[in-house]
Amino acid sequence: MSMTFAWVGLHAEGIPALDALLAAGAPIRCVLTLRPDLAAKRSGGADYQPVCRRHNVPLVHISNINETHAHCVLANIDPDIVFVIGWHQMVREPVLRLARIGMIGAHASLLPHNRGSAPINWAIIKGERETGNTLFWLAESVDAGDMIDQMAFRITPYDTCATLYQKVATANRDMLVRLLPRLLEGERPATPQPHSDESVLRRRRPADGRIEWSDRAGVLYDFIRALTHPYPGAFSWLRGQKWHVWEAAALPVDIEHGAQPGTVLGPVVSPRVGACGQLVACGEGAIILLKLSNEHGKVLTGSELSDLVDAGERWSGE
Repeated sequence: MSMTFAWVGLHAEGIPALDALLAAGAPIRCVLTLRPDLAAKRSGGADYQPVCRRHNVPLVHISNINETHAHCVLANIDPDIVFVIGWHQMVREPVLRLARIGMIGAHASLLPHNRGSAPINWAIIKGERETGNTLFWLAESVDAGDMIDQMAFRITPYDTCATLYQKVATANRDMLVRLLPRLLEGERPATPQPHSDESVLRRRRPADGRIEWSDRAGVLYDFIRALTHPYPGAFSWLRGQKWHVWEAAALPVDIEHGAQPGTVLGPVVSPRVGACGQLVACGEGAIILLKLSNEHGKVLTGSELSDLVDAGERWSGE
């Protein structure tokens, strides 16, 4: 069958899939992505120009998938299928109707679990040990369309939001390459989502990254690695200055310290620079801070970090 596809994407987890589909001969006639000035304000954005240039595919910048400009671009392509992979806006009905067969999205969870915003970040924060990725047909409701394919993967203690999104990117690529021959034959594989009473995950904002030192050490370790690069990061205050915490280490047991949460228990020293840090008391146990940055862009690691503050000083909520 003669088919016409289009692609809508912003985030990095869509790049390997787009590259692989184009290399496999998928008839993607145009790629839509966010305007650079708007993309610069969002976490995890990627430049789609290199892959489009490599495969000689037009790249169109838009500000919203539901705007008149985007609608006209897609209408002129007259697509059978539109892939919406790594995008941040709901596609509304007038645009959804532009794809004759449908629009295919991907959600970084095992739907219907963790529908909504920031599923990878929330999965780590909630202490989950498994997540995955789901291909599905877009519908008017949030992440509620019929499912096409799923891949599951573990959340290990060594993962961060960045490493999990690398797994999401691989899953996007593998599932879409597997799906491509069926789409080209005119198939529309679909399985209704099971019913779920789970509430939709709320959107996370940079202000939600404030560290609550009264939490257990394991909870804070998960919180920090869930919000590290490319996201805005977890943060706290020391001597009236705001610091972002990008890397931390967990201890194998909750040590008894008798100190107020947020109290610096002392430096962690080692001849190996990357092992140096700052041991801080939590509500239960303690964590080691390994990499910080302040509002002026100064980054501290190694001995600079362990020498930043004396034992007994406290991190605070403001």
